Amino acid sequence: MGDNGVGATGAAGADGVAERVAALRATIERGNYEYYILDNPTLSDAEWDAALRELRALEEAHPELVTPESPTQRVGATPQGAFEQVQHPRPMLSLGNVFDEAGFREWAARVFKLAGREEGQIAFTVEPKIDGSAIALTYENGRFARGATRGDGLTGENVTQNLRTIKRIPLRLRDAEPPAPVTIEARGEVFLPRSAFEALNRQRAEAGEALFANPRNASAGSLRQLDQRITASRPLGFFAYQIGYIEGGVMPRGQAAALDWLRALGFPVNPEIGTFTSLDEIWSRCEWWRDRRDSLDYEIDGAVVKVDSFGLQEELGTVSRDPRWAIAVKFPAVQGTTRLREITINVGRTGTLNPLARLEPVVVGGVTVSRATLHNEEQIRRLDLKIGDWVIVERRGDVIPKIIKVIAERRDGTETDYAFPDTCPACGSTVDRDEGDAMRYCPNITCPAQFKEHLAHFAGRGAMDIEGLGMERVVALVEAGLVRDLADIYTLTHEQVVALERMGDKSTENLLRAIEASKSRPLARLIIGLGIRHVGERNAGLLAERFPGVEAVAAASLEELNAIPGFGAIVAQGVYDFFQEGRNQELIKKLAAVGVRPPAGKVAVAADGPLLGKTFVLTGRMEALTRGEATARLQALGATVVGTVTKKTDYVVVGEEAGSKADRAVALKRPILDEAAFLAFLDEQSRV
Repeated sequence: MGDNGVGATGAAGADGVAERVAALRATIERGNYEYYILDNPTLSDAEWDAALRELRALEEAHPELVTPESPTQRVGATPQGAFEQVQHPRPMLSLGNVFDEAGFREWAARVFKLAGREEGQIAFTVEPKIDGSAIALTYENGRFARGATRGDGLTGENVTQNLRTIKRIPLRLRDAEPPAPVTIEARGEVFLPRSAFEALNRQRAEAGEALFANPRNASAGSLRQLDQRITASRPLGFFAYQIGYIEGGVMPRGQAAALDWLRALGFPVNPEIGTFTSLDEIWSRCEWWRDRRDSLDYEIDGAVVKVDSFGLQEELGTVSRDPRWAIAVKFPAVQGTTRLREITINVGRTGTLNPLARLEPVVVGGVTVSRATLHNEEQIRRLDLKIGDWVIVERRGDVIPKIIKVIAERRDGTETDYAFPDTCPACGSTVDRDEGDAMRYCPNITCPAQFKEHLAHFAGRGAMDIEGLGMERVVALVEAGLVRDLADIYTLTHEQVVALERMGDKSTENLLRAIEASKSRPLARLIIGLGIRHVGERNAGLLAERFPGVEAVAAASLEELNAIPGFGAIVAQGVYDFFQEGRNQELIKKLAAVGVRPPAGKVAVAADGPLLGKTFVLTGRMEALTRGEATARLQALGATVVGTVTKKTDYVVVGEEAGSKADRAVALKRPILDEAAFLAFLDEQSRV
């Protein structure tokens, strides 16, 4: 063990202790570098553990020797408050997508034309497109100073303390040639290995906690934990893929050289990145990554091709927020064959009965799939789906898997028809179905399953934005009998909340502070939070423009509601019916009594603009924008955002976990924008 620099404290006195502490830190850092970066450890696990134990003991005895970059300081003991927003010094650009060889060659032809070069005269790097969470790491004088999520590309969240817990991220840069500059920003992807994802979901299942849909969701959720000890408990991985900027140093001339330098400084860089000049070789490398994707312990959803020369990158520039010098080659959706065990029903916040397919577990794209979305009763009928059927399931990126086909020829007569329930599985109420609506609804507003979803929606970012009140805490509050309606959250006491499992004094204070802050959210946010059917961002904004407060909305006649321009008779009837319900009238009074009195404020809806007269439908979840932010951007450009896809819809914006609206858009042949195309479209229209 002494050969590795690990042993007894040695020389007496402060100088001897300081020297020993420095030696132990060097030993641990070298062990981390060899294990996580070189994948060639010379230090045994027992030796590494012994060094860390000795270092921790010495630092406890001599706290004056503790430094922020010490290996013992990766995990703090105190949960932090809400994450602060930070602006990226250089935008974190998105990438354009192509989906086949023809699309790739068209992109390459544009690059050659713009650069005035021919094939063979430009070098390109080919890298895996890891399906994780993009981050930016800033180092000052060789020490990790801060880290932020990508966010919308311009502004992200400061998650420095959580990033410090990831062992693959160096806290101090190594000596290299050239040496680390005064300031360097390294960008990369945080991910959860597949093996760790499976183990984490097994633990959550045993604990009765909700399972993560996929490794990407798990890594993103881990980064946003207010308690960094939770982040530290999950073995997150990291690969650096870019230098954002440097100060006080010389930038390498190209991407390949930059990656070599990052590796020398101590960052993990994927070892399989290659550089090529032939388009045939580049495409072969993309196919190589595609063929290996299922054997990797991390998820990839494509390959990224970049012009290697930074000078040429600068010359080519960007269009909207996509660089002309890089492209993502997206891989096709992966499929698997399995058997349908049963169909279960989840009750949504508005009472919708949402069918979910329970499957025999099958590995699809390296992830074990045991459930798939079915959207509604009509899809079950369209697929002619029976219990016991063999089916083909498809998984594309972050989207929940879906059944795309029944293998009817494998039926053996043991399959049974599925009968959609006429009563709510959570409360037993007889369900409703509106004429022309594909969904069935539970009409009982006190339905326990419905209320939990409703409360989580009320607290969500698009409504009252109560930081820390996610579904796990919602369930705990409801099942403890502390919250029976929306207003009850405003009467919670410190003693009640701190008694809940996994709630300490600090997290309780943060939650109660966030609840108090939500009392002054704008009127439109409160209206959204109430969960009135057919009332989303746009219609809530129209109500907030017309009425001075929620009491006035509740008192409005059907004639007044129908008179609101652009509101629609179905929406007006839904609002009127909601406030005619006695329980809802009492809720409005109770919210006012506990101090929820939002200021009335007009939502900016442009009277003109480049998108005036255009209608958009938003479906699914986007990474860069909330639904409300996307709606506000569109409205500022003059567009109208509606909730139903028709033949007159101009565009349908499809995010992750998109539902039946995406299917309807395809059926009606309406233009579809994914998130990257939508963001580019917004930027382009903003310049008009």
